[in-house]
Amino acid sequence: MTISISIEQPRQADVEALLAAGTVFAYSLYPVENTFLLSTDELERPGVAVYVARDAHGAACGMAALVPLDSADTAELKRLFVHAEARGRGVAGRLLDRIEADAAGRGIRSLALETGTLQDAAVALYRRRGYEQIDLFGPYVGEELSLCFAKSL
Repeated sequence: MTISISIEQPRQADVEALLAAGTVFAYSLYPVENTFLLSTDELERPGVAVYVARDAHGAACGMAALVPLDSADTAELKRLFVHAEARGRGVAGRLLDRIEADAAGRGIRSLALETGTLQDAAVALYRRRGYEQIDLFGPYVGEELSLCFAKSL
């Protein structure tokens, strides 16, 4: 599968459709109050980079965001989602490759993330990619349905 990945604005119909699909997926697994999904407005904040994976026809098939944290050398991976039809084709890995390379190039030394306890495929992906489970941080502290991971870059 030919995939291109670029940093794009989130307020595009096909990107917002991915965000909506990711939201539906998250809400199918967890109560709304146990999800931490960034909105389009939040993804437009200064410093946030939204990565969009597009197939050979230019259709958005996956996305993720790199969000700066309070520490200048740490960022958070948010909203990683691959459309159901594109899963199993390496899209998530390609997004991670690009985000990790860009983050390291910007002086970010650690990438953190939160995922849910019911997302076995995501947990397996992160572990395969060298992410190690860490204590819950920030808004996730005390959330029994959350798992946090980090990777040194």
